[in-house]
Amino acid sequence: MAYISLDTEKLKANFEYLDKLFKKRDIHWAIVTKFLCGNKDYIREVLQLNISQVCDSRVSNLKLIKTLRPDIETIYIKPPARRAVRGVVKYADISMNTELETLKILGQEAEKQGKIHKVIIMIELGELREGIMRDSVIDFYDKVFKINHIEVVGIGANLSCLYGILPNQDKLIQLCLYQQLIEAKFNKKIQYVSGGSSVTIPLIFQSLLPKGINHFRVGETLFCGTDVYNNTTLNKMRTDVFVLFTEIIELIEKPQVSVGEFGTNLEGDTPAFDDSLQGKTSYRALIDVGLLDVDRKHLMPADEDISIVGGSSDMLVIDLGDNPKKYKVGDVLEFKLDYMGILRLLNSKYIDKRIRCQQSDHKALC
Repeated sequence: MAYISLDTEKLKANFEYLDKLFKKRDIHWAIVTKFLCGNKDYIREVLQLNISQVCDSRVSNLKLIKTLRPDIETIYIKPPARRAVRGVVKYADISMNTELETLKILGQEAEKQGKIHKVIIMIELGELREGIMRDSVIDFYDKVFKINHIEVVGIGANLSCLYGILPNQDKLIQLCLYQQLIEAKFNKKIQYVSGGSSVTIPLIFQSLLPKGINHFRVGETLFCGTDVYNNTTLNKMRTDVFVLFTEIIELIEKPQVSVGEFGTNLEGDTPAFDDSLQGKTSYRALIDVGLLDVDRKHLMPADEDISIVGGSSDMLVIDLGDNPKKYKVGDVLEFKLDYMGILRLLNSKYIDKRIRCQQSDHKALC
């Protein structure tokens, strides 16, 4: 059975690198755990890191987190659906909000539960996902401050996730200025200016991050070692925290060009072949992972001499060329993954999830 593994030592190394980076600049940061799709074993590994705050977008995941570590502060990182309000108040210490009526319902539910619910108000900075419009910020905060059992602890923004709008110094300075304006206008302390996510990290190295940005929400860079801003990897970070392992279930020398009348395949495409491949053969392996589990464009073979040439719902086809490494049925092929590849695999119930940890001088499955 194909499986994805989490390497605990590499995760810890990435965490320690980021933690040092943020602490040096007095930046508070939270790990975004939604990426882990509620996997209890993986979440437990994250909670063993020296972190005081985590973010998730599923109430069920926050419930699990609170069960595993009741002391950790939790943030619900999307505008709550009204039917989810009870769970948000119960399991999220903080939620990110943009709708006044939802905030009123959160306040009412917090009163029922005997709590003060903390909120961060999200501001639209051009990404056109969640966020109130900038010309309504003062009026919006004025109304939120009047809601009982609601405590405003921050102002925030999201960039890059929808349309790829990148953060820059000007946009983040605007966010800081809104914090200062709100504090001066209402004589209130706004604890967090949450303008940082994985895509914002490179601005730190360029000395372009405004000092007022004091809160980051980080998932992809921690788990993938990614420089999201430049679509590359960050120096000194591990990109192989997660690795996919698959088994060869068939290996036969076959023609490189299909034979017969072409229609459309499973994905609705009509494949085209290079005429120069006519009459040529190569060794083709089937592996036990398919499009139900992951889009093949998110997989990179660890063996650079082989390539993915196709796939169907539950199998991918690998071209081994002349098979110089003498692969055989039952052998395991390893694949590197990007963010979306890991996310898809973690969300597939057909892929086993395992942990690799340090034992003596070698890696072993825990």
